[in-house]
Amino acid sequence: MHLNWQIKHFNELSINEFHDIIALRIKVFVVEQDCPYQDLDGKDKKCYHVICRDGKGNIVATARILPPGISYDSPSIGRVVIENEIRGEGIGHELMNKCVDYSVVEFGNAVITISAQKHLEKYYREHNFISTGKEYLEDGIPHVEMTFSPTK
Repeated sequence: MHLNWQIKHFNELSINEFHDIIALRIKVFVVEQDCPYQDLDGKDKKCYHVICRDGKGNIVATARILPPGISYDSPSIGRVVIENEIRGEGIGHELMNKCVDYSVVEFGNAVITISAQKHLEKYYREHNFISTGKEYLEDGIPHVEMTFSPTK
């Protein structure tokens, strides 16, 4: 599958791009995971958005990179989502690699923090994220705080 990757700050996104990002997030997080939550939290406007398009131009994976001071004191990665039909093909790993690499370029060797769904802890460990031991329910789903240190 031919994929096209881009990273854009919110201010660079077209209305259609932002619509398609939100549509994919709602499709997966709200409908598929049956979790009603307030996706538009005001943070998107301050973030960089990683966008993966398929050969037809459809957004099939996305995540947001949050500068320090928005969710945590450190930079963070959130709203990591992959279209159901292409999961298991390694696109999620490519997405996380792009997020981490961009965060290091943009914010230096600052620790990166994520709020991971607990059932995906092993996936994030494969990207050298380590649990801080903080586990909690977020929107009714078990989560764990994890960090990545670029210098290690």
